[in-house]
Amino acid sequence: MIKILFLLFSFTIAIFSKTETVYERNCVPCHRYQPASLEKMFMTYLKTYSGELSVKTTLKEFLKNPTEKDSLMSEIFLDRFSVKDKTTLSDKELDEALERYWELYNVKSKLK
Repeated sequence: MIKILFLLFSFTIAIFSKTETVYERNCVPCHRYQPASLEKMFMTYLKTYSGELSVKTTLKEFLKNPTEKDSLMSEIFLDRFSVKDKTTLSDKELDEALERYWELYNVKSKLK
């Protein structure tokens, strides 16, 4: 009986430890220490590209092929931190991360 309870407990812990999203695993750790928060970057993209589809498409293309010309960050920021490296995420993972990013910071959904 104890073995069964232990296995059930271990299985439950294993399931809940996998709930971290692609966004939380791959985006948050690197951005945590930068002066411009992910929320501020989101607001800059939203202000520039206005809609969900435009923001997600533009961010996806930028993350797959980041260039200084396409970055919305200031020159001072880019001088200090440079342009990020290309993402190693697959298209599916990138879509999941961008969806989570949109859910977290989309202002319109919080106005209801």
